[in-house]
Amino acid sequence: MQYLHLDYPFPLEAGQYLEKLTIAYTTHGQRNAEGNNVVWVCHAFTGDANPLGWWPGLIGAGRLLDPQKYFIVCANIIGSCYGTTGPDHYQPGTGVPYGLDFPTVTIRDMVQAHERLREHLGIRRIRLAIGGSMGGQQVAEWAVANPSIFDKICILAANARHSPWGIAFNETQRMALLADNSLGTAVAEAGRKGLEAARAIAILSYRHYQTYEISQQESGAEKIDDFLASSYQRYQGQKLWQRFSPTAYWSLSRSMDTHNVGRNRRGVAAALQSVTADSLIIGVDSDLLFPVAEQSELAQHIPQARFEIISSMYGHDGFLTETNTIHLLLNDFLEARFNGRQPAPLLEKKVAFKQNFVLPGSESF
Repeated sequence: MQYLHLDYPFPLEAGQYLEKLTIAYTTHGQRNAEGNNVVWVCHAFTGDANPLGWWPGLIGAGRLLDPQKYFIVCANIIGSCYGTTGPDHYQPGTGVPYGLDFPTVTIRDMVQAHERLREHLGIRRIRLAIGGSMGGQQVAEWAVANPSIFDKICILAANARHSPWGIAFNETQRMALLADNSLGTAVAEAGRKGLEAARAIAILSYRHYQTYEISQQESGAEKIDDFLASSYQRYQGQKLWQRFSPTAYWSLSRSMDTHNVGRNRRGVAAALQSVTADSLIIGVDSDLLFPVAEQSELAQHIPQARFEIISSMYGHDGFLTETNTIHLLLNDFLEARFNGRQPAPLLEKKVAFKQNFVLPGSESF
């Protein structure tokens, strides 16, 4: 892990500022002499700055985005708990963590932090910016804010503005967090029960009805308690507690709600028209949280966009799990230049699912 320390005030869109900002990031591979092999990966909600760990089917040695070929950059976002300044950091001069007093950080603020890191690294052009979910929101915002630096962008399972549906899910999770009176205090395991409940709610939005029918169905009709679906929800909450901060979760959920590329830019359509990069927009047919209509809106208004829908049993998590299909689409995208919009065929993915198949762990949300 590497760190960029900005020892001067970092202004935030909401009018506040961070007195200092630390940005945690990783780089993999080497920049070539022409500087045209930079891939910038934007991570999702509870992800970190090491995409080789949470997107191994797509990024890494022998994969499509191989550090032997590309210079790969990924930065932890503001408000997280993986190195970049967030609620668990101490407020300068106080010796006390920000906690629930951490200021509102927008997706636009996160992109401005990426810009500071890009300038620090001396990167003038980005061959490909790619991200899914909250990472895709960052890519969309960045491509609007500074279109001239991107050759290509790939946005997966994301949108141009966060929906009332998505905000409602986030608010419900924050209600669960705040129902735990220990959140933001100094007691042992502060916020644990709230975080576990919030994560269980979130998992419902990352999956869908058929996912649970297949994976959590009981083998018989005898049970009247402790169902597989119940233990699965508890497990997901406990697992996140082991690796993530409750106050960071609270902060980042608020940041996601702020996403709107059209804010102060004459609306979404006008903002997206300013994107000049060749764009690959990918949706997942079973995604309940970011339905394909939202990716269609992106593709409709970005001038040079191709829209694809992939079929998956994993719901929103499909952008992480369906890497074989994403590999095919992205490889074609990197090798060709699109001239105008392309059709969006449904990619039929034939997979034999068993009743006891193992669900992915949503490690990047």
